[in-house]
Amino acid sequence: MNPARLLTTTEAIDPVFMFFFGACLLLLVGITVAMVAFTVRYHRSRAPEPTSQVESNLWLELIWIVLPTLLVLAMFYYGWAGYLALRNVPRGAMEVTAMARQWSWSFAYPNGRTSSKLYVAVGKPVRVELVSLDVIHGFYLPAFRVKRDVVPGMKNYAWFVASKPGSYDLFCSSYCGTGHSAMITTVEALPEAEFTAWLQQVRAGAAVDGKELLEKHGCLGCHSLDGKAGVGPTFKRLFGSRIRVLRGGKPLTVTADEAYLTESIREPMAAVVEGFAPIMPVNPDLSDGDVAAIVAFIKGLK
Repeated sequence: MNPARLLTTTEAIDPVFMFFFGACLLLLVGITVAMVAFTVRYHRSRAPEPTSQVESNLWLELIWIVLPTLLVLAMFYYGWAGYLALRNVPRGAMEVTAMARQWSWSFAYPNGRTSSKLYVAVGKPVRVELVSLDVIHGFYLPAFRVKRDVVPGMKNYAWFVASKPGSYDLFCSSYCGTGHSAMITTVEALPEAEFTAWLQQVRAGAAVDGKELLEKHGCLGCHSLDGKAGVGPTFKRLFGSRIRVLRGGKPLTVTADEAYLTESIREPMAAVVEGFAPIMPVNPDLSDGDVAAIVAFIKGLK
């Protein structure tokens, strides 16, 4: 496919939608006008007795068989063409893996870069491999007319092209639990040079970065960094604060120190903060170094 003539998902879907909408609108108007006209013309006060003795009309029967058939075939053709456009990924598309979990998104790039937002280059096709780590989710990009199911154990993908720079909403379209409404992130479309610089950016300092680990493992889908309420407590000013928890069903006040944070990551059901549901899953993929890096990052959010 010639990149200069690349058919985007938006260009593939919008004409089909307008065709369907136009056909339905035309039928609605035509049927409504005919219904009103017949109601007025053949009202009992105007025609108390039947005046027509016609039992059949070959041409009328042909018209209302042939025209709907042609309309349905046209809908099928344009719908099938649009479906193929959504499934046939252009050559040279950049590959990204989208990992969905309750209740966040994380994106992994071929060079190992991860992010809680989907960064893409403007004008370049992107193939997104869809992976669910727990339940059924939905990969929904309204701006690019893309919606695909993300099912555990099933391979699926989607692709799109961002035609201009901007920030575009990315939702989960399948109810996936109590935090479903908060499972929102964005597609960040950058000019190609800016995207390349972002992709190749290497963080200075420690080999393990606490914030990147929180993004990678979906923690920021429930816990905010700016103090806003979420499915779970915010990380801002959490370290060193006094909080009320339920431990073994009994309420008590504890200090959010390193020991408490480490325990909460390793055993999230041990001491649940009051006012929040005990829904945090155990993440066995975190090493001791990962946990220490996350605790250090939270410790610095003052």
